[in-house]
Amino acid sequence: MRCVIIDDEPLAIDVIENYVNQVGGLEIVAKCTNPLEAITILNKKQVDLIFLDIEMPNLTGIELVKTLDNIPQFIFTTAYPQYALEGFDLNATDYLVKPIPFNRFLKAISRAKEKYELENSSFNHLKPLQPEQREVKNDFIFVKSEYDNVKINTKDIKYIQGLKDYIKIYIVDSNKAILTLSSFKDIQDKLPASQFIRVHRSYIVNTSFIKSVQKTKIIIDDIRIPIGETYKDEVLKRLGV
Repeated sequence: MRCVIIDDEPLAIDVIENYVNQVGGLEIVAKCTNPLEAITILNKKQVDLIFLDIEMPNLTGIELVKTLDNIPQFIFTTAYPQYALEGFDLNATDYLVKPIPFNRFLKAISRAKEKYELENSSFNHLKPLQPEQREVKNDFIFVKSEYDNVKINTKDIKYIQGLKDYIKIYIVDSNKAILTLSSFKDIQDKLPASQFIRVHRSYIVNTSFIKSVQKTKIIIDDIRIPIGETYKDEVLKRLGV
């Protein structure tokens, strides 16, 4: 996995770099103390994982993530645990509080590698399954939410967002998403391929609700959903754009 370390403290960068060098399968392609410089690098280089501080001058780590069109996996490395909830809401792979113990770092890397391998494995290939390749018996699905098995009509699903180990399902006529513990593969396998398409490692959309398509965004109800770089060609082809 190709990694970038972003932290305004050089000593903090040294700690992460030392940890990375002890773990196989990771390659540091850039180290940045300036978050603005990091944005330029991230837009030019192929990156699989970012180690990202939060409190930095000019631009916080949270603000940096929000500026990116194509967001790779990222792990927050910070001295401020109060940002954890917001970090996970941005779909952070993990959240490490400084000083970072090596065993906790290893746990985060294991999680990142698992997600990376899942997204690049043969059973989760980027090309969406064609309708004839996936059998769908019903026009509804059941998902476990809190203590109930909730029935959802697939035609009412606008889009689905992945948040760490959970899935958020946004449906029509509701201001609140349905939260369920599930993997993207499991939820996608239940949906009709003719109607739904995965556009990003963290998003599946119902093509019926797409309002417009931009170069790197899909608009649904004025929500700007990113199109992942590795998904873009297939998505645009599928949508005929």
